[in-house]
Amino acid sequence: MDGRNSSMVSEFVLLGLSTSWETKVFLMLTFSLIYLGIILGNLFIVFLVIADSNLHSPMYFLLANLSLNDVGFSSVTVPRMITDLLSEHNVISFQGCMTQICFIHIMGGMELVLLIAMAFDRYIAICKPLHYLKIMSPKRCVSFVALGWVVGVVHAMSQFSFVINLPFCGPNKIDSFYCDFPRIIQLACTDGTKFEFIVAANSGFIIVGTFFLLLLSYVFIVVTVWKHSSGDLSKALVTLSAHITVVVLFFTPCMFLYVWPFPTSSVDKYLFIVDFAVTPALNPVIYTLRNKDILIAIQRLGKRIHYDRFC
Repeated sequence: MDGRNSSMVSEFVLLGLSTSWETKVFLMLTFSLIYLGIILGNLFIVFLVIADSNLHSPMYFLLANLSLNDVGFSSVTVPRMITDLLSEHNVISFQGCMTQICFIHIMGGMELVLLIAMAFDRYIAICKPLHYLKIMSPKRCVSFVALGWVVGVVHAMSQFSFVINLPFCGPNKIDSFYCDFPRIIQLACTDGTKFEFIVAANSGFIIVGTFFLLLLSYVFIVVTVWKHSSGDLSKALVTLSAHITVVVLFFTPCMFLYVWPFPTSSVDKYLFIVDFAVTPALNPVIYTLRNKDILIAIQRLGKRIHYDRFC
């Protein structure tokens, strides 16, 4: 924090989602239930993958890591958002704001790599099934997870390194429920044009590149299945439907905030509720209801619990 010699602002004020007390109470109850669902749903998937030997495969290893990352990603913002809804003065320290930003981008980078890894896994499983276990080896799966952490840390630190040294000497109100680079740069007492460009180039390039890479992998899968099954695309579409749903939900808010020009309205903060709360809550439902292996594993777990109780 030595770079803050010229900074006078020691805290920021988060304006939150609403000023109406009735709306705040409604949102607090709603997001409390959603966050509970995020924790229970995602940790249940992790527990199921660990406990059921039939799920000890590359696909479910990556899914378990995605669930853990979703818990962390939402926990960086949602609990504070819930408590702030009951408070009149929502203040976050400079250090707390910078820490929140770092964790958002580290776990966001991790999410991108895991989505790519899961798309690659489905591509190999459908297009090269005979080589699946050789290509998706345990070592490669662990490498995907390690790469995710590396990408996340490098992505976050590459932007944090210059934002931490910006002078903040006046405005300190953030029209959102969380801290992030675009909003913070707009409060700096300097021309932030070049810094806005750096953030847009960094985050925008990663988001757009990942999105099109995922789309490309889905196209390859559909084309491959179509060529080998005389036009029957049902298997490919069912397999990909869960992944496509998650990708659309996750990337839509990111596109609006990081690819479009920097925000001049408060619309983006509502969009990012999807990333921080809705998507992590829906992921367990999406992957469970559309996955036969998970449903069978749940049935086995239920039978085991019933057997242990009465025998």
